[in-house]
Amino acid sequence: MLKSLMVAKAKEELDQEVLDKEEDKQKYLMEKAPPLQTQSMSFSELQGLCQELHAKIDLVDEERYDIEAKVLLNKREIKDLNIKVLDLRGKFKRPPLRRVRVSADAILRSLLGSKHKVSMDLRANLKSVKKEDTEKKRPVEDSDWRKNVEAMSGMEGRKKMFDAAKVSTQ
Repeated sequence: MLKSLMVAKAKEELDQEVLDKEEDKQKYLMEKAPPLQTQSMSFSELQGLCQELHAKIDLVDEERYDIEAKVLLNKREIKDLNIKVLDLRGKFKRPPLRRVRVSADAILRSLLGSKHKVSMDLRANLKSVKKEDTEKKRPVEDSDWRKNVEAMSGMEGRKKMFDAAKVSTQ
């Protein structure tokens, strides 16, 4: 209820502000640019009026240019002062980050400090396997693969595979 009353009051005030601004605008225009009475003027008087209006337009353009220059100058000063304030506070705008390729050693060195020697040699921690051990583990019958293929081909080979599977599950 209170919120809706506040919103209604704010809306009324905004409408009143718009009307006040429009009235001020009309008053200003009446002061600076009164309505022209050109019906009873001769051609030479109209030319003189046009020259006066042209001179006034030039003055207004000069003022507008000067005001724009002042506004730009003030904007620059505001920007510089904002930068000084940020410098004094110690808070800076963070620049956009870029991707940097860093090795794992460099990352660990930066995290642990330069006193600790860190190496990411992953191969050093692997278990070494001798080739002799792998050759000993191979069964002898696998050495000649042609014999094994011929033995397993046909129905006899399938029966042997079926029997072997049956024996291993029991």
